[in-house]
Amino acid sequence: MDIKVEIERLRGAIERHNRLYYQEAAPEISDAEYDSLYRRLQELEAAYPQYYDANSPTQRVGGELLDGFKPAAHSEPMLSLSNVYSLEELSDFDRRVREIIVGGYRYVCELKIDGVGVALRYEGGRLIAAISRGDGETGDDITVNIRTIRGIPLLVKDKYPPFFEVRGEVYMNVCDFRALNAGRERAGEKPFANPRNSTAGSLKLLDPREVARRPLRAFLYDLRGIEQPVLHSARLQYLTEMGLPVNVEWRICRDMAEVWAYCEEWCGKRETLPYEIDGVVVKVDDYRQRGELGFTAKSPRWATAYKFPAQQAMTVLKGITLQVGRVGYVTPVAELEPVYLAGSTIRRATLHNEEEIARKDIRVGDTVSIEKGGDVIPKVTGVELSLRPAGASAFVMPALCPECGSGLVREAGEVMRRCPNVACPPQRLGRIAHFACRGGMDIEGMGESTVKQLLDAGLVSDYGDVYYLKKDQLVSLDRFAEKSADNLLEGIEASKERPLEKLIFSLGIKLVGAGAARVLAGHFKGIERLSKASVEELLSVEEIGPGIAQSVYDFFRNANNLRTIDKLRRAGVKMAAEAATAEVKPVFAGQTFVLTGTLPRYSREQATELILKYGGKVSSSVSKKTDYVLAGENAGSKLAKALELGVKVIDEVEFRKMLEG
Repeated sequence: MDIKVEIERLRGAIERHNRLYYQEAAPEISDAEYDSLYRRLQELEAAYPQYYDANSPTQRVGGELLDGFKPAAHSEPMLSLSNVYSLEELSDFDRRVREIIVGGYRYVCELKIDGVGVALRYEGGRLIAAISRGDGETGDDITVNIRTIRGIPLLVKDKYPPFFEVRGEVYMNVCDFRALNAGRERAGEKPFANPRNSTAGSLKLLDPREVARRPLRAFLYDLRGIEQPVLHSARLQYLTEMGLPVNVEWRICRDMAEVWAYCEEWCGKRETLPYEIDGVVVKVDDYRQRGELGFTAKSPRWATAYKFPAQQAMTVLKGITLQVGRVGYVTPVAELEPVYLAGSTIRRATLHNEEEIARKDIRVGDTVSIEKGGDVIPKVTGVELSLRPAGASAFVMPALCPECGSGLVREAGEVMRRCPNVACPPQRLGRIAHFACRGGMDIEGMGESTVKQLLDAGLVSDYGDVYYLKKDQLVSLDRFAEKSADNLLEGIEASKERPLEKLIFSLGIKLVGAGAARVLAGHFKGIERLSKASVEELLSVEEIGPGIAQSVYDFFRNANNLRTIDKLRRAGVKMAAEAATAEVKPVFAGQTFVLTGTLPRYSREQATELILKYGGKVSSSVSKKTDYVLAGENAGSKLAKALELGVKVIDEVEFRKMLEG
């Protein structure tokens, strides 16, 4: 027997059976027979290491624990699609296409998989890289995790371009998701919210061996790096011929009537699928016509996503509990009889505030309707009064905090009650987690579960204590090995150099979001001057209103807050803004911008940072003093106001040209 030939035969057979099982749902052999082939291949590869191949099916099980993911730039931005919610909006999309395209055109309709976007790169038929969507410009290099997914070929044989990229969605079947959650609950672990969340969480794991145990699958649909064929439908066929996983439910539609029929069909049939979908993607088939249509500031003009109506369910409200947030606001939460809805089992839903409960007349024992807002956040939408049990009484908001017993307060002009005790346990946890979050000091590895461990062990009482943690303290905690302790301490040390605006945001001052923090950092240049500012001085800063001014003033008059900030200062946390470098040209000097809508390449925060960096100002409202309105997709009343006042409106393309100039 030729050992090399036998090894190649086994590899080919196993990959073929992977494709039959994961892509075509048409297995030809039993699990036991598959395992026998797999073990035989493992034995031969171990006995003859000279025939090692990184793309062998046996190499999918993952390698050593990763230190972290490296950032990787996308070859082209992974843009979002515009959303439509009705036949009228779909028809408007078609009208815009018709106004630009001369002659006939047709669409390809595909199911919108509720998964996690990825880009895969193949060279010489071999998978060489996999990148998560990230911010659309840059993602994480998750190649080692994607390699564990058996439905994605590591090696494309026969016909393939020398180099190509394909994009798609990683997802999890509903039955696999339920089995995964059942196992987590048996192990005493918190279940995942829905298949998409569990998929996203799996791809972020730093242990590829654990990822290999997750039931991940993929559908690929966007073939790039080639000139032919020019039809999207032909490229889907090409991907299928190469052995890549393509969803078979796509359809060519020659007019909007056929598109709408497809949408209605799958809105009704979505529950029959083994995986979750949340809509239909409609694309112009011909790439040459796509070139004519081009892009808006956010999205391609040649595609849109029809989103299905929110799914609803009826269940019983068993109780109303209270949840205390990081700044003390107390939110009523509906405790529900568990009901499966849109990919997850719903047990809790927000009730917003006591006025909302009174307006809808929601009572314990009621049969209520719930839906997922945008198919994500569960909320109670109504009550079936005919099913109300006798004696059900109206909800009365308690006077005391359910966590610490302090008296709740309701400030003038606010609809929510608040616990004023900053030492209240959920507030302490929320404040420290907020301080460490990505938008704040961005301390890798310090999520809520870690913060809770630190609080329970008495190692921290506020976020200032984070900078005095020692390695021996961390390794004494459950699930903290030396490596994870070192990584956390390195993340804490690195956070000392975060920009001033990040520090101000991370302090958790009431009403101070990322935008206000940026404005305050730009004006005061340091914590020392900001902490001494009067309400009048704060109000003199453009963009800072009475509520924020009073909140900032009160924060720095609190002795506990000042003690915590002193801990940060003594630990070496940077307290002042860096001086502007001479190389930066003030191309926006004296110019005021207003941002509206969503931009394709920049977040609102990134665009604002660029404007401020190059000498401009950013305002939240349009007036005659506004120089430019930078408008993206779904721009609202600010755009209308700009047009009314004759203010110059620019898109991101023009904005980038101004930067380059």
